[in-house]
Amino acid sequence: MREVQELLRRLGLTERYVGFFYTACAVELCMDQPERLMFVTKWIYPDVAKRYQTNWTAVERSIRTVRGMLWKNNRQGLEFLVGRPLTEKPGAAQFLAMLAEGTARRASE
Repeated sequence: MREVQELLRRLGLTERYVGFFYTACAVELCMDQPERLMFVTKWIYPDVAKRYQTNWTAVERSIRTVRGMLWKNNRQGLEFLVGRPLTEKPGAAQFLAMLAEGTARRASE
């Protein structure tokens, strides 16, 4: 999970936000089992919620906040991560997939 957290820090997030940890955990789950991205609300949010002893709606809201912050404050970083311009804010599954792909790419460099 350290690699994911390092990527989030490089994108401008800090541990000050609970969504930082929820997002890192969600990305790890996606990296372990990419098929989880098909049903984010059923296969990712509940598992993250269980780990952090909260509910899935809090996880969804926090990850949505992280996504919005990155979109607003570091859209260029997200575009660099995916290697192309982004014309609209990514959905939840897209966002987690982008972070998982970016983490995997950095780990292989």
